[in-house]
Amino acid sequence: MNRTLRTAGAATALTILIWLGGCATEPAVDSAPTVAPAQVDVATPVANAGKPTRVEIPEIEVDEKLYGVGLNDDESMEMPDFGDAAWYKPGPRPGASGPAVIVAHVHSPAGDDVFARLHELEPGDRVTVSRTDGTSTFVVDGSEQVPKEDLPVDRIWEETDDSVLRLITCGGTFDPATGGYPDNTIVYAHLI
Repeated sequence: MNRTLRTAGAATALTILIWLGGCATEPAVDSAPTVAPAQVDVATPVANAGKPTRVEIPEIEVDEKLYGVGLNDDESMEMPDFGDAAWYKPGPRPGASGPAVIVAHVHSPAGDDVFARLHELEPGDRVTVSRTDGTSTFVVDGSEQVPKEDLPVDRIWEETDDSVLRLITCGGTFDPATGGYPDNTIVYAHLI
């Protein structure tokens, strides 16, 4: 499948995931102010990147196994279980050319979840993704919190040959009337 079609399909699935996705049921911590992504020099992507197995983000105490998620029968993106993180397997693998996506919940019925502190990441922080063939380290360029209806698909799924990573979870203040969050927190990073 050509990259344009793969990216378009992934963008559709991600839009459905983020718009409809349940990011848990507990109140969120107020997120950091919006920071536009600012790309700098990037490393060469890995050819034929192996399957992602773990994500580590020391600055926010994340060290989680990864598994792949795809699409549900209704073409919405599968969500990881509470307490887990997942990479979107129809898209590029972290370290390969193009925008890879890792998702996790911000809160769960038990309290804080994997990406509860995602909004705390700042430019320069590092994210390491282990794969079956090695590791790739990314540096955070910026982050933003956006209303779900204004999901920046063009920034998340930008056309690029560089290896970039998007970390996504729900954001904003939990709305008990809807049982969800009004926003998404998106962290942008590039391979170093």
